[in-house]
Amino acid sequence: MASVSSAPPRAVIEKLVRQAVYQRLGKPLPRMAMAPNPLVVNVSARHCHLTSEAVEALFGQGHKLTPLKALYQEGQFAAKEVITLIGPRSRVISNLRILGPCRTMNQVELAYTDAIALGFEIPLRLSGDIEGTPGCMLMGPAGFFEMPNGVIRARRHAHLHPDDARFYEVNNGDAMQLKIGGECGIALKQVLARVQESFKLEVHIDTDEGNACNLQPETACELSKQP
Repeated sequence: MASVSSAPPRAVIEKLVRQAVYQRLGKPLPRMAMAPNPLVVNVSARHCHLTSEAVEALFGQGHKLTPLKALYQEGQFAAKEVITLIGPRSRVISNLRILGPCRTMNQVELAYTDAIALGFEIPLRLSGDIEGTPGCMLMGPAGFFEMPNGVIRARRHAHLHPDDARFYEVNNGDAMQLKIGGECGIALKQVLARVQESFKLEVHIDTDEGNACNLQPETACELSKQP
């Protein structure tokens, strides 16, 4: 896989600056500033995860995904390859981005507004829970691939390393709360905690949620265990 580099997220830079300022002033850090890792909140736009079989059906035998941009989670990337999703009544979404690497199941993640535009009724599900979900047809430059199921709206969730889980006092599967500041500030509950050794602290919300609060790179955010 080709290497893809990216600048540190703004939250990482801000944490380092904050620590340096408090150290220079000789003042103790606030509790949240003592978190083991900076909080990163990203809007997850519509995308899909595909198996190697689906990629070959859409792009040709032996085709491999080409990394375009590294994502925050280690080893994950946005691929150069995009496809067209064909929904009910032949409504389409073009340029649907594939996220790599390939997985063991096919899944399309949409916001509710995407689903309405396509004529879908999609359930709110944890990624990977696709039983009983609607399917769709995918079209690529080399052919079509039919998904019998796998179209969902992904539950908002937080990726946490075990160190982060201990700091926030949560376990895998617990509900968390994300407070987003700014003029359109909101509090999002039922943020699912997902804890793994390989994870870096990051919250994913979808485009509907990001637009509702006008989330910007400089927007202040606070994560906590849901009361």
